[in-house]
Amino acid sequence: MRKSGAFIGLTLGVFSIFGAFVIEGGSIKALFIIPSLVIVFGGTFAAVIIGFGLDNFSKIFQLIRLAYFPPKYDIKKIVDIFIELSIKARKEGLLAIEKDIVKFPYSFPRKMTKFAIDGIDPESIYSLAQMEIKAMQERHYSNIFLFTKMGGYAPTMGIIGTVMGLIMTLANAGADPDSLIKNIATAFIATLWGVFSANIIWLPIGDRLKKCHLEEKNMMEVTLEGVVTLLSGEIPSIMKARLIGMLPTSEQYEKISA
Repeated sequence: MRKSGAFIGLTLGVFSIFGAFVIEGGSIKALFIIPSLVIVFGGTFAAVIIGFGLDNFSKIFQLIRLAYFPPKYDIKKIVDIFIELSIKARKEGLLAIEKDIVKFPYSFPRKMTKFAIDGIDPESIYSLAQMEIKAMQERHYSNIFLFTKMGGYAPTMGIIGTVMGLIMTLANAGADPDSLIKNIATAFIATLWGVFSANIIWLPIGDRLKKCHLEEKNMMEVTLEGVVTLLSGEIPSIMKARLIGMLPTSEQYEKISA
């Protein structure tokens, strides 16, 4: 549903903007003027390379794929596994759950639980987890910032294209009217593509990456709470209450009912 929603939104955006243009009598061919596209997209990519470096630019298409096909974190499954491990640990001890950590579908809860089994104290585990969360957050925010900046570069590149088109129009004043009309079209199409790419492509990708970040961070925070509660020896019902309290309200009701 989440993936289909993104594509529905993208399709709606394209249809709303370009479809309205066609309904008003415009031509699809008129939208795809090569010089305008080169100025907007080429200029935006050039600005990214200058500002962020070629290494970060090379990650753009990978990040776009991540934004539209994000990993899904099953937090409810993590909660269920922690409750199961808590029951077993109270009966047989922490060492008895070592073989069960492979049930976690993600590396972070496996690693943190392994630390607990190895005897690392809760304060150290909390410190290690917070360091990893902070590093993850800085990495993710850097990627989000890249697309936010692209959302700022693109309209500016559109304005540059518009200015260039108008300069060409004025420079050729008195020439063939068809040539002048083409230059004017190139000018304003550049602005259209600049604003369109910023608000339908780059900024929404940044927002989707931010959502991916929050979901991964939530998974890590639930994991940390589960490991610390496991080490404290709390009874399974208390662990369940603490972990369920970190879920969205609708999911809390589902878990309590179960």
